Order: sequence, then structure tokens, then C-alpha cells
Amino acid sequence: MTDEDDQTAAENLAKRLRLLLDVATAETGSEPTFAQIAAYLEERGTNLSRSRWTYMVNGHRYVQDLPLFDGLAAFFAVDPAFITGAADADIPAKVSAQLDLVRAMRAARIKTYAARTLGDISPGALQAISRFLDAEISPKSPEAYEHRAGDEP
Repeated sequence: MTDEDDQTAAENLAKRLRLLLDVATAETGSEPTFAQIAAYLEERGTNLSRSRWTYMVNGHRYVQDLPLFDGLAAFFAVDPAFITGAADADIPAKVSAQLDLVRAMRAARIKTYAARTLGDISPGALQAISRFLDAEISPKSPEAYEHRAGDEP
């Protein structure tokens, strides 16, 4: 693999991990912490350092660690092939089912942020912003979501 391929693979892994974190947040109301994930993995004989988790979830370095991926798949209750990015891996049903909810949550955060940031904005302008964001968030494909998965207001 070239350095460029490694970087692309690292970024794709990060997108999948952030997507799983978003789905877990939607399901439970709070994002799983590093400590929870590391403790779960340690119980299964896999060590995960905070620095390794950080560069994995931020796409800074390509990781190839099948026992780690198996443990993360068990933690998030998905097929390990999804985490590894196998070409034939389907998006887990629970992930697909949560994508619309996660998109709506992101849109709501962005709308709230825009309303706070813009201060005294006319109701018409706020509605226009809301319509634009709704249109931007509405794509149904996971790839469209993944493109935005790391975006924050």
C-alpha cells in the first residue's frame, strides 16, 4: 500500500468508527467514552491505548489489528467486516436504521448553532436556513452521511 492508500484507509476507518459512535449516542443518549471502550476490550484480552484510539477515530494513522477490530465490532454489535471496510461488507441494519435519526440530530444541532450565532435573524431567514439544511441532510445513502460524519458546526 502507498502512503496515500494508507491515509485513505485511515480516513475511512475513522468515518466508520465515528458513525458507530453516533449510532451508539442515538441509541443510548450519550457517546461511549474511551474508558468504556478500553475496559470492554481489556476484558476480552485486547489493549487499546488512548493515543491509538485518538488516531484511529481521527484518521491520523492506518491501523491493521484484527483482534482490535473484532473487539470493537463486538462492542458496537456489528460485523467485523464493516469495521475493516471489507468490500463485500453490508452496512449493519442497526446503523442503517439509525442514519436518519443521526442526520436529524446533526441538523438540529446545526440549526441551534446557527440561531445562536446569528442572533437577531428574521424568522424568514431562519426558515430559509432550515430548509437549506434539511435539503443538505436529506440524502439517504450512508456515503452521503459519511461525508459529513466528521463535520461539526
